[in-house]
Amino acid sequence: MAADRSVFILLTNTGTLFTKMIKSYTRAPYNHASISFNRELSELYSFGRKKPGNPLNGGFVREDIKTGTFSKYPNTTCVIYELQVSEREVEKMKRVLQLFIKQHHKYLYNILGVIGIALKEPVEFSNSYFCSQFVAEILERSGIKLWNKLPALVTPDDFRQSDRLHLIYEGKLSDYNAEA
Repeated sequence: MAADRSVFILLTNTGTLFTKMIKSYTRAPYNHASISFNRELSELYSFGRKKPGNPLNGGFVREDIKTGTFSKYPNTTCVIYELQVSEREVEKMKRVLQLFIKQHHKYLYNILGVIGIALKEPVEFSNSYFCSQFVAEILERSGIKLWNKLPALVTPDDFRQSDRLHLIYEGKLSDYNAEA
């Protein structure tokens, strides 16, 4: 398989009350995962807050590193990984993503799934995801299996442990420069 394309996994810590609660349990430095199809992160997708000020209204979101939730938390720290994939795998990912985009209003944030991680029991509902579950689902439905576990048990920290991902940046999200 020729690895001729890349996708990017962004892990972040905004420092919000919600991420502090998750971090107190996970002890992981980053507790939110997103996927992008370009190094500039201008095509960035995840499951999270639909409105920056309301952590309870969540679902499928197209994120922007310069506006929205990330702009409300300027001290957001992050790590960015590159995953080399084939052109065919990118096509499959974009097809899966189109289903989410087309039906974005049907999707909910899977808060019980986050609790399920703590219990090591997958909690899955149709049309309901949490951030790392969504990213793992996009990869898995495209034939990319990074772990031997269900997407509903994948945490943001699992991405940090994968040897297929290559670190390209770590620091403040607002300082990230795709050209560097």
